[in-house]
Parts: sequence; C-alpha cells; structure tokens
Amino acid sequence: MRGMGNMQGMMKQMQKMQKKMQKAQEELGEKEIEGTAGGGMVTVVVTGHKQVVDVKINPEAVDPDDVEMLQDLVLAAINDALKKADDLTNDTMGQFTKGMNLPGMF
Repeated sequence: MRGMGNMQGMMKQMQKMQKKMQKAQEELGEKEIEGTAGGGMVTVVVTGHKQVVDVKINPEAVDPDDVEMLQDLVLAAINDALKKADDLTNDTMGQFTKGMNLPGMF
C-alpha cells in the first residue's frame, strides 16, 4: 500500500520539525530582551521564556516623594520587555507553522 509509506514520510518530517522547534524554544530561553521606560530611567531584561533577569533603575528616577511614578516606570519597562519577548517568540515559532496547512491552526 502506497499510503503507508507516505504516512511514514510525514511522521519523519513531523519529528524533524519537532526537534527544530525544541531547539528554537531552548534558544529563546537563552536570548535576553531589554525593555525600557521613562527614556531609559528604568531598564528590565527578560529571557525569551519571560523570566526577568535584570532590573536597572537610574538613581534620578528615585524620588522618595513620588514612589508611584517609579512603580509605574518599572511596570512599563517590564511590560515593554515582555511584549518584545512575545514578538520574538511569535517570529521564531511562527516559521514552523508558515506554509503548513494544518486544520485548526492559523
């Protein structure tokens, strides 16, 4: 039966792709993405796996009378970094779904 050989070939392709996807996932974890806020007053570094690995706060951003502003800057920098990490993940992992016509996948 010809259909079986075809199926095996497809399974091999899928396994190959899975290995590539795993490798890409691992590499994403090693990448560092920087998010900033307040014109660089606060910088946050996250990995491609969205782990915060570094936070830098410019001493000028520290105003004891306005702690809320500093909190907002830290939040904004984290969200900036996470959004960039998401974009990177989508770009990296998107290459695996491109050109594949899998039902239920966009």
